[in-house]
Amino acid sequence: MPGPDFNADLALLTEAARAAGALALRYWKRAPTAWEKDCGAGPVSEADLAVNDLLAEILRDARPDYGWLSEESQDDPSRLSTKRLFVVDPIDGTRAFLANEPGFAHAIAVVEAGKVVAGVVHLPALHQTYAATRTGPALLDGQPIQTGATQDLDNSSLLTVRAVDEPFHWRGPRPSYKRSFRPSLAWRLCLVAEGRFDASLSLRQAWEWDVAAASLIAERAGAITTDRTGAPLCFNTPSARADGLLVANPVLHQKYLEALRP
Repeated sequence: MPGPDFNADLALLTEAARAAGALALRYWKRAPTAWEKDCGAGPVSEADLAVNDLLAEILRDARPDYGWLSEESQDDPSRLSTKRLFVVDPIDGTRAFLANEPGFAHAIAVVEAGKVVAGVVHLPALHQTYAATRTGPALLDGQPIQTGATQDLDNSSLLTVRAVDEPFHWRGPRPSYKRSFRPSLAWRLCLVAEGRFDASLSLRQAWEWDVAAASLIAERAGAITTDRTGAPLCFNTPSARADGLLVANPVLHQKYLEALRP
């Protein structure tokens, strides 16, 4: 029997992401009002909130029975009992957005039974849209993409923050990877899915809204996506967080796991 069809949800996510992009670009490079969140959680701007409101209107009106988890909405524990759930980062890479840089994204996913079944990552300033369903290929602007085949840890290209270079994170000498950085965590995963970089690593806790959509895109492109310990990612959890993140093709993923200090 054929598997479930998630294309209707994917079409809805794509429509919503493009509408979000059009709205975000009205604020971009126009010095929107911004402030720091409590407890050092980073910046937020009037654009983040406006995009969040627009996405909630589009998505929740279309699927009123779906739950809702967004970085910019008060968490409602009732989401834990819903069959399906929207997981939303209205603007992933707010610092880049406020610095007038193009590397920000809208990341939107549908989760069912702890797994992402449809996801879209849209970068409006770069005119790029990544998408996937649980039963279909990973796509960039409608064309299939595939993760790279690099197997050499020392020559791999790794998307991560500078702090990962510290020796105490590694069992032995730090591997001679080539480190790069992109401001949006969702975009980093999509760049691995696209094969432009070999791996992405986060040793800090990762919020579900940052990684849900992009983790599915990376998986459907052939990557393994886990937390930093190699455990599978699970979504719609009470904490809405994962213990870090590691994304790479299967061989390289295992080599990074073996090199990292527990």
